[in-house]
Amino acid sequence: MKEDTEPAPLVPRRAPLPEGARNYVTPRGLALLRTELERLRAELAGSERTADVSPGEAVALRVRIAELESRLSSAELVDPTEGAPDVVRFGARVRVRLADGSERSYRIVGVDEANVGEGRIAFVAPLARALLGRRIGDVVPWKTPRGEDEVEVVAIDFEPDSA
Repeated sequence: MKEDTEPAPLVPRRAPLPEGARNYVTPRGLALLRTELERLRAELAGSERTADVSPGEAVALRVRIAELESRLSSAELVDPTEGAPDVVRFGARVRVRLADGSERSYRIVGVDEANVGEGRIAFVAPLARALLGRRIGDVVPWKTPRGEDEVEVVAIDFEPDSA
């Protein structure tokens, strides 16, 4: 009997939505999801024609495709430009001043679009939840792994990002 020595495929999991949370997406986030889905479908189709992926890799691609299809089917597009321009809400880019006087900018986005390295935080993240509904000048307390911190909202804008 031949032993299957192929390693189990590693399927990167998408960040889960918290129980009961709606799947809000920005226009940029929706475009990125659609682009990723098209790319994975093309990759799977190409690999099936040329047989250049292992069965495990093909399964991993199918799992990722199904996950993306599920996320897209539940996606709720939010237009960040609709609403009061002086209140932090989904889609806002918020510049905050930290306790040490330095400033950072964050864009509040959907779970799939979040990337802290790019300054994109999910609307369900503790800092985003603390900032939502705030205005310029508000000092906002929020819990960090080190304890409680404060940031001051110094700017809010809703200019769209490119994909």
